[in-house]
Amino acid sequence: MKACLLRAPAAMETNPLEYGEVAAPQPKSGEVLMRVRACGVCRTDLHVIEGELPPRKSPVIPGHQAVGIVERQGENTRRFRIGDRAGIAWLHRTDGTCEYCRANAENLCDHPTFTGYSVDGGYAEYIVAPEDFIYPIPAGFPDEQAAPLLCAGIIGFRSLRLSGIKAGGRLGFYGFGAAAHVAIQAARHWNVEVFASTRDVRHQKLALELGAAWAGGTYDEPPKKLDAAIVFAPAGEIVPAALKALKKGGALILGGIHMSPIPSFSYDLLYQERMIRSVANNTRQDGEDFLRVAAEIPIRTHVQIFPLADANRALNALKNDAIPGAAVLRIGA
Repeated sequence: MKACLLRAPAAMETNPLEYGEVAAPQPKSGEVLMRVRACGVCRTDLHVIEGELPPRKSPVIPGHQAVGIVERQGENTRRFRIGDRAGIAWLHRTDGTCEYCRANAENLCDHPTFTGYSVDGGYAEYIVAPEDFIYPIPAGFPDEQAAPLLCAGIIGFRSLRLSGIKAGGRLGFYGFGAAAHVAIQAARHWNVEVFASTRDVRHQKLALELGAAWAGGTYDEPPKKLDAAIVFAPAGEIVPAALKALKKGGALILGGIHMSPIPSFSYDLLYQERMIRSVANNTRQDGEDFLRVAAEIPIRTHVQIFPLADANRALNALKNDAIPGAAVLRIGA
């Protein structure tokens, strides 16, 4: 099969993904083989490729927002039939037995595996995954539109939940890429007022088109104090600015899997019961709940499509903030 293979972490500017032939995977018991039709390009893929996340598998096929058609079933499968459309996301498998899994917090599992990181992912014509960790894709979403929902969408949704934002509240977004452009649609559906802080003028424009009450530069202070804020950009230096924008008792949610160092800041920014909380992965329940809400709204993703062979180009564009919305690899018809 055709795939993009990362042999060793390297700077994205060196175009480290090798496009070529690799052996197709085979489903084991409880797994299905999916023919991939589209795969979202995520900033987490950049963190994997550039080694900001310590390597778990080498070589590895990146990608964890894969949409396609179930083509083969392993033994003891029951949820999907051949020909069903499905999506494979970041959380590949959990141990199911650790204290976190038993407490319905499988996103914090002690022994997880992750798609496109510790197992091969969706930058390929075929992918395998445990059927218990695969999502049915709502019928209203074309493949390319559905792909960004599987990480950008789910993580954005979990961030919204952890922020505690309520209808009528004021919510700040710091960074306005793939996750934020989906999360704003859910927030506006819940009658939340959104203020977008992002350095790229194109992203500010998109935020306003999607219903933001205000859009400005990353360090511009929003015109109103915020009940909560989410930092989607992987830049620790944003944290003090976001704290400054919060009301008393406000929550700051850090939505990325990797972030540059957070600088020291005055305790006054945290005082008066402001809170900082990170988001770690997601549970399957997050994914199921979000896809249901996404279909109800319905959410529409803004995508720029690249062929699989151009994955390096897509990732370089993402690294340079040149993608309004989300980048998606088209892999098959």
